Amino acid sequence: MYEEAPSRAVTGAVVWRARGPGSVVLPDGCMDLLWTGGRLLVAGPDTGPHPAGEVPGRAFAGLRLAPGTAPALLGVPACELRDRRVELADLWPGPDVRRLTERTAAHEDPCAALEALARARLAAAAGPPDPLPAEVAARLRAGQPVAAIARAVGLGERQLHRRSLDAFGYGPRTLGRVLRLQRALALARRGLPQAEVACAAGYADQAHLAREVRALAGTTMGAYAASVGAKSETPQPSGSSTTA
Repeated sequence: MYEEAPSRAVTGAVVWRARGPGSVVLPDGCMDLLWTGGRLLVAGPDTGPHPAGEVPGRAFAGLRLAPGTAPALLGVPACELRDRRVELADLWPGPDVRRLTERTAAHEDPCAALEALARARLAAAAGPPDPLPAEVAARLRAGQPVAAIARAVGLGERQLHRRSLDAFGYGPRTLGRVLRLQRALALARRGLPQAEVACAAGYADQAHLAREVRALAGTTMGAYAASVGAKSETPQPSGSSTTA
């Protein structure tokens, strides 16, 4: 069982709940704050598939943070958490995490507790949020090349790469590949033929799509479509969540 909804408290975030063993976790550029088994954890940005059960548990609540937004909340560059799942206590002082754990456990709705935690942490951050990550992510979703994005935001490509490592966990080219993969998977869930998926998602051809799906998702587009059910409009969980 999996369900999700846009967060009403944290801009651009999604709250989700899951039960059961889940399946393979796919990259989506996001990071998640997780609650399971009485523990608070963080799932970093992924570069490839992660196996089901990597985080033990049968019931999960999560707050999926949009690409580039988690470092301001966590106080840690995203690249330090790339392809990792860590206890929140590994990132924040133990007494603070114990207090937040007790508060989350006592809350009627753990998703609402995660939203409150994130909202308070972001409100306490020094200064307004950096607008660069959101602009870079939006331009990558639109299919703009990295060189053009660097010019548009007034940075050299090396500077943009360094800023992207901190914000997203990897460089803009990798983030662009991940976001393009998510476009392709969404189209596949609608039941589009693979050739149409490749064209609409921005791949050079169907063979390019196949290579990227294999590299980033560890599967084939046909196998993915079969696993989620053709024409399903239900979005799959975050690549940083524990089921997909």
